[in-house]
Amino acid sequence: MKKILAALVATTALAAPAVAEDITEFRIGLLGGENAQDRMNSYECLRAYTEEALGVPTKIFAPADYAGVIQGLVGGTLDFSWLGASSYAATYLQDPEAVEPVLVKVNVDGSIGYHSIGFARKDAAIASLDDMQGKVFGFGDPNSTSGYLIPSIEIPQYKDGITMESGAYFGEVKFTGGHEQTIVAVNNGDIDGGVTWADGQGNWEDGYNSGALRKAVDAGLVDMNDLVQIWKSKPIPEGPIVLRKTLPANVKEIMTELVDNMYENDPECAYNIAAGETKGFQPVTHETYVSIIEARKLKSQ
Repeated sequence: MKKILAALVATTALAAPAVAEDITEFRIGLLGGENAQDRMNSYECLRAYTEEALGVPTKIFAPADYAGVIQGLVGGTLDFSWLGASSYAATYLQDPEAVEPVLVKVNVDGSIGYHSIGFARKDAAIASLDDMQGKVFGFGDPNSTSGYLIPSIEIPQYKDGITMESGAYFGEVKFTGGHEQTIVAVNNGDIDGGVTWADGQGNWEDGYNSGALRKAVDAGLVDMNDLVQIWKSKPIPEGPIVLRKTLPANVKEIMTELVDNMYENDPECAYNIAAGETKGFQPVTHETYVSIIEARKLKSQ
């Protein structure tokens, strides 16, 4: 670990003591998706690297919902987060000057997209959304891209009569609180079907290469052979890693280089923070998320 820390810090070509004069601590916010302790465990490697690179105490915050991270970024109490595209849009719409996107996760095939995946238990005799009529359907969080925004737009296009209102097509529509909660609820039979996120690459039985299903498999929460895919969205732009815009320029440079070099220097840490297999990270700009911002605007009208 010490050798890897040294390598990562060296790649920034910047001295930590100079940074410590500008900030007194660094705060990483984690979106929902897993239980809080698992989220913090996954990011502990990044926390340690950040503390070494910046030379200041680094803390991880795991609010109960997406809104907690969004408000932390808007209010300036968080400095760094990996947001979903919709969460970035929500942050931007509240304050365009709050954060700037700097990096995006790269899939194994070099793409930077993922999918919202609809799924159910295999023994529930649900093979598609056609079989979900009158049943309980679960979404993760209102600020989730794959866990609500995109399926709330695309699922009604699947078939006339489908809406996001309870009792209209689905017997009931529920918010579970996050991706992991949705996966567990479906697996336990508490709800009939739900949506979560995955890159859609690799094998179903592994939970694909990356995403919430892969994390659930790694955690031993589900056996994918007990589940079946019933719907898949069009490609969604992967959410950005963002930094608080008012951070000192050298802090932003160090953090961007630190994460950008993570895959080469510590693949295991990159796996943890990227929710599965990845080729690393690459630069990204606001323009990538304009369509998602417009979609959020339309949903709010």
